[in-house]
Amino acid sequence: MHKFTRIDIDKMSKIFRLNLINSITGYKSANLIGTKTDDKINNVAVFSSVTHLGSDPPLIGFITRPENGNRNTYNNILKNKLFTINHILKNQIISAHQSSAKYPKNVSEFDKTDLKAEFKNNFDAPFVKDSPVQIGCSFVNKYFIKENKTTLMIGQIEMLYINKKLLIEDGFVQLDREDIITVNGLDGYALPKLIKRIPYARP
Repeated sequence: MHKFTRIDIDKMSKIFRLNLINSITGYKSANLIGTKTDDKINNVAVFSSVTHLGSDPPLIGFITRPENGNRNTYNNILKNKLFTINHILKNQIISAHQSSAKYPKNVSEFDKTDLKAEFKNNFDAPFVKDSPVQIGCSFVNKYFIKENKTTLMIGQIEMLYINKKLLIEDGFVQLDREDIITVNGLDGYALPKLIKRIPYARP
């Protein structure tokens, strides 16, 4: 096996270190987060840090990058208090990845990719059309992480749309019934496959 000490990691080139540290934690969720600017321009960007925080109340969190003057998703959420989280299909990979480019706030990623915005039930943030799982969230809170100057954003689920064939009778959402992708590292996209569901473990 390869061995890397902290000293080795500090001496690595930036790109090698980025790829290594981003991929060692395993497969991550891949989602498109939709927001709207104060000028009513629709914004969408890919994130690999979306995670479940709790089901009662239903909370979801994700991490934003350190402040660099171009955090459109972060700024839009703070101003408009709403955002959407959308799962990515296999045929959306190229467009989803392109949405990570640093476009200025007055340019919509929907106009630069094949992704299409759609609005539902008067929710004032764009969902991604054809996404099999679409989650509408309201902004709840944010926590600055001083160790690397990132921010944990927390949203509460206000609206949820799920493709009918994904939803099992007990509420489980079986994602591999569609070509819903996950991400390995920064740029490795994969299709996961459910192996087995196991009952709640007890002593």
